[in-house]
Amino acid sequence: MADQAFVTLATNDNYARGAMVLGKSLRIHKTSRKLVVLIGPQMSEQCRAVLKRIFDEVRVVDVLDSGDTAHLAMMKRPDLGVTFTKLHCWTLTHYSKCVFMDADTLVLSNIDELFDREELSAAPDPGWPDCFNSGVFVFRPSMETYGKLLQFCTEHGSFDGGDQGVLNGFYSDWATADISKHLPFIYNLSSIAIYTYLPAFKQYGGNAKVVHFLGQTKPWSYTFDPKTRQVLGGAHEATSHPTFLLDWWILYCSAVVPMLQEQYGDKPFHSGCTGFQYSDMVTFQSEKIWNWDATSLAQALEPQMSSEERKQKWEQGQADYMGMDSFDNIKRKLDTFLK
Repeated sequence: MADQAFVTLATNDNYARGAMVLGKSLRIHKTSRKLVVLIGPQMSEQCRAVLKRIFDEVRVVDVLDSGDTAHLAMMKRPDLGVTFTKLHCWTLTHYSKCVFMDADTLVLSNIDELFDREELSAAPDPGWPDCFNSGVFVFRPSMETYGKLLQFCTEHGSFDGGDQGVLNGFYSDWATADISKHLPFIYNLSSIAIYTYLPAFKQYGGNAKVVHFLGQTKPWSYTFDPKTRQVLGGAHEATSHPTFLLDWWILYCSAVVPMLQEQYGDKPFHSGCTGFQYSDMVTFQSEKIWNWDATSLAQALEPQMSSEERKQKWEQGQADYMGMDSFDNIKRKLDTFLK
């Protein structure tokens, strides 16, 4: 499947953190497709380096801006102007088919079956279901389509000032032409839907495959205390999807922050994780903590014992055979030294 890819976009360091978590979630759920991230030219070298470790291709693109302040003001989202940059994904013509995913999405299970769909397949937007949400969609890269999209932007603009307005205008028959291009909502579950139709969320939410953190406040806008497993800041929004936010932060803290710290070295950087020293962190695989229960998560995030304390536990016959002293962990450590 070398000619098919998941594609995302990160125009700055904040969205890069979202892209890192998205990429890791795709890897954890064993996608067989390539991973591509489009980045803005202003992104820091540290974030670029981490993205290169997660993604198969990191491509720098020019940042497009709709400049449509009037429509963006209606949505109270001036930040959406640069989402026009998403249109660059159609230039990835070395791939035959791609699935675009916003950097504020999180994959909860394998979704490679999306590549069985055709352009333009997407899920309905919760705010106006006759429009599709452009956070997740299947497309075929094409310079011809890219040119037509740019021409459409020039002639018609966007009814919402962002890429979603452009794409819904361009693919204007999505709502009525072909039901097979309507992705089930579980491929783009928005936090808005949890409130607007709570019974449906309770009935079907457990089948969700992709969660989309819609709105101006993104997961990385909060802070997280690993010891208490609490997402802090923006209390109302944080409680709207506590399990999904916790999943995001657990994956970010366990799999992304160590890589960022390695790149920044002694330079300070804002990780968003509070009251925790990563030098004291237990080494564990993010695959192991994914969807663990709260008790297991707390144990996994406990600060690591010193070498002397661990030695004493061994001598007293109190080795943690089900945890850090398990056969798999010891073998992994030996494999590291033998490489």
